[in-house]
Amino acid sequence: MRVYVPLTLSGLAEAYKTGELEAGPFVAYAVTPALREWYLSDDIEELEYAALSRAALASLRLLAVDPGAVRRRVVVAVDVPDRAAVADPDRGLDPVALGEVRVSQAVPLTKAAAVHVDSDDAEADVTAAAAALGAADIGDDDAQFVVDGAEDHELLWFARQEIPNLIGLGE
Repeated sequence: MRVYVPLTLSGLAEAYKTGELEAGPFVAYAVTPALREWYLSDDIEELEYAALSRAALASLRLLAVDPGAVRRRVVVAVDVPDRAAVADPDRGLDPVALGEVRVSQAVPLTKAAAVHVDSDDAEADVTAAAAALGAADIGDDDAQFVVDGAEDHELLWFARQEIPNLIGLGE
């Protein structure tokens, strides 16, 4: 199963240093039955994009609580055994938990299929979105508009081998 793990650039640097994304259990995003029902599509690429978008929002939440982090959303796509990623059936239709799965085991970074990261030009919008997230969560339409501004930026695709360049260790 392909899962999308939300991180920050500092979290990606830590994963690179340790060789593991997370020790487990941890939250990731995937194409779950609830996400399929919500998205109303049979196209697996569209569904995976929806799961990636949910992970990007979770990455934004990580940025909102870490003011020192570089203001770029980071999502690592990784394949895990189906039995290792389980959706909580009690939260299946909760809009906040759409696509959410709990991964029960450590995931080596070598299993990463790709890394998705905001470009430099997204930083201003991501910074504003991270600051507005709390107000958006309680229904402030203006704040939600700011959060949506970050979502207008497509995450760029990088191969796992490019991680050193992303975290500043490349040449």
